[in-house]
Amino acid sequence: MIPVRNEARNIGWVLDQIPKRIDEIILIDGNSTDATLITARSCRPDIKIVQQSGPGKGSALRTGFAAATSDMIVMMDADGSMAPQEITHFLHFLENGYDFVKGSRFMGGGGSLDITRFRRLGNYGLLAFFNSLYRTELTDLCYGFCAFHRRYLDLLDLQATGFEIEAEMTVRAVQAGLRIAEVPSLEMPRRTGHSNLNAISDGRRVLRTVWQARGGKRPSTIRPGDNHRGAAQVSSGHPAG
Repeated sequence: MIPVRNEARNIGWVLDQIPKRIDEIILIDGNSTDATLITARSCRPDIKIVQQSGPGKGSALRTGFAAATSDMIVMMDADGSMAPQEITHFLHFLENGYDFVKGSRFMGGGGSLDITRFRRLGNYGLLAFFNSLYRTELTDLCYGFCAFHRRYLDLLDLQATGFEIEAEMTVRAVQAGLRIAEVPSLEMPRRTGHSNLNAISDGRRVLRTVWQARGGKRPSTIRPGDNHRGAAQVSSGHPAG
């Protein structure tokens, strides 16, 4: 699941690195005006391309989720900042009892070669607020490399339109009592071009999303993470349904 807009110089590299076992790749196009779609088709003739409905990353992802048919969904960026080779780690935990898997730049084995000091401080502040509010011990909140079982889409009930959708997903997963794992991930600088992220305005949207969702249902207990082959379990919830 890859939202994209004018990433012609990056998307080929991303698609070439995706593990061969992945049988459905969905590209959600936000009205690209460069050769993004031509490049994607030349790299992966079997790729499914859908047009984004509404502005923002959240709208793009929700458009893609509606088009998905595979049992497991992995979401990642098109700029080369996330290593497609790591997808297999996410799938491993989905295949072994976890419901929602989050990449983490800040747990052991993870890292970031891209984040600024200002963004790092903002991330830590939002994370501390989230963990205090929802009684969790997550190590990363604002990172969009995630995976989950498609059957939980209705349960997550996603409404966000922007970058805050990543925080909304995590809130909903915790509230639903899903079994959550974090896996270490290395964030790299985008290969070319410029990010659309605005640390201040997007940070405010994340904060508002986390705060406004606080009244939802939560699992009765949250236990500290247990190391398990490179992942930490952060929620004691069980799969719903």
